[in-house]
Amino acid sequence: MSRTVMQVFEETAARCGDLPALKTKVNGVWQATSWTEYRRNVRRTARALIGAGLEPGDGFALLAGNSEHWVTAYLGAVAAGAVPAGLYVTSSPEQCAYVIDHSDSSMVLVDSEAQLAKVLAVRDQLPKLKTIVLIGGESDAPGVLTWGALQTYADQVTEDSLQHRINALKPNDLATLIYTSGTTGNPKGVMMSHRNLTFTGEAARDAVGIERGHEVISYLPLCHIAEQNVTLHVSLAAGQTVWFAESLDALGDNLKEVRPHFFVAVPRVWEKIQAKLEAGMAEATGVKKHLLQWARGVGRASAQADQTGARRPWTYPLAERLIFSKLKAALGLDRCFYAMTGAAPIAQSTVDFFASLGITILEVYGQSESTGGGTLSMPGSNRSGSIGRALPGTEVSIAEDGEILLRGPQVALGYYKNPEATAETIDGDGWLHTGDVGHMDDDGFVYITDRKKELIITAGGENVSPQMLEGQLAGIPGVSQVAVIGDRRKFMSALFTLNPETLGTATRAAGSPARTPAEATACPLFVSWFRSQIDDANTRLARVQGIKQFTLLAEDFSVEGGELTPTMKKKRRVITEKYAAEIEAMYAG
Repeated sequence: MSRTVMQVFEETAARCGDLPALKTKVNGVWQATSWTEYRRNVRRTARALIGAGLEPGDGFALLAGNSEHWVTAYLGAVAAGAVPAGLYVTSSPEQCAYVIDHSDSSMVLVDSEAQLAKVLAVRDQLPKLKTIVLIGGESDAPGVLTWGALQTYADQVTEDSLQHRINALKPNDLATLIYTSGTTGNPKGVMMSHRNLTFTGEAARDAVGIERGHEVISYLPLCHIAEQNVTLHVSLAAGQTVWFAESLDALGDNLKEVRPHFFVAVPRVWEKIQAKLEAGMAEATGVKKHLLQWARGVGRASAQADQTGARRPWTYPLAERLIFSKLKAALGLDRCFYAMTGAAPIAQSTVDFFASLGITILEVYGQSESTGGGTLSMPGSNRSGSIGRALPGTEVSIAEDGEILLRGPQVALGYYKNPEATAETIDGDGWLHTGDVGHMDDDGFVYITDRKKELIITAGGENVSPQMLEGQLAGIPGVSQVAVIGDRRKFMSALFTLNPETLGTATRAAGSPARTPAEATACPLFVSWFRSQIDDANTRLARVQGIKQFTLLAEDFSVEGGELTPTMKKKRRVITEKYAAEIEAMYAG
């Protein structure tokens, strides 16, 4: 039965009562908000927003980091009949202006004076914007309300008036807009209905086995559908407790405090954890080193057994007790029964690394256009390199050209104010054309091999998958990130960035005295050794895929540098423009 977001929320709040719904660290102490308090705060905020002038159908933009205020305001806006739209906190004033205007937002929530300044800088471009709500700080700018001042408007609206708006919501109504990361051009606003959101939350809950009282940490941007599902829609469906990380930098410490039952991370986060672990392992000597090597061998064999249905090695419990359990506890993953990756392709070498330590990273697949849900892998039901099988209630098909198609209750309504793009993406039979190319095996496991629009077509007319190549090359010791170049070029080349955490292993192998990425890129010994690593990788690639030239960059790709989206996807156009001189140098002569 299709339900609205508010119906699910109200039912769960009533069922969970005094159990903790949200936890936030204040002055070094974690403070809990119960489900009863959560409901009361959401309803009061909804009344306040109505009193301040928020009308049904209005956009409501959120320019803020993950917090109790964010989810309370989001649900309050939904209850009022408005349409929330999140913005990345890294957005420029111009990007803020685009989303606020495009979403028809009459109100914006900001969580700092710095974010407020962005909106004020472009306010003259936003004729529909009436009110800015500031969570932290003070401002005497016209039309700016503090969070406390906003709450006073609640007294102007009765509970009956609010309930009338909630009752008017229908499952197929537009509930929220999710703006794509915008790797090229302006982002598109994906329209998600209440049915999209509640189906995905409940389907993921049931498939993964998330229960009331389970705990999860919220740290990825809430304007992205992956985190929004975890923090809001799965949590509302299950009644789990959401802990808000203090910051991305504090994630490691927070993980050990929360010890989540399931953990969601984009590939870049897993890679950073891997780099730190590898750096620590490189210091192991003597008995500890040999014990670690033995345990990792057991871990790899066990992972293979899990995928084939065979019995794990009889030594696995011993490896778990001596090594794996201690490592998981040190990471804060000792209670984690579901370690997930999504939002971008993950290198198989990273998956294999964690498997050798008794941690199975399970790939899931979805897009904003599928409300983040499509396929998922499960413990004991996963395949190496696969994004899993269809989420229950979902159909997966492979088109004649290899494109992966999805159909189900989670397929979004389309793109806001863009019927042409909607028609290009969702066909008349309800199939979502994902833009990803892949295949499905006889057991229903789906594999992605490429992006339709990211295929490199060489000057010789051969099609090359950059993602496949980058996954292969990312396994070279010391590498942080790879960007393959070759579209309309006579051969393939690559830009590499280096990881300070694992660089030591690579420089020792190279006999190089370099200690930093900048020193390594300038060291002939290291460059020569790196060339040998690429030559070795080329032996495992088709001739047309081989990397003939490469450049080592002293600085890593980053969100701040503009090369990555907030969800750590490469902005290929930005990379090729930013490093145009280095690229042209590789093809000179």
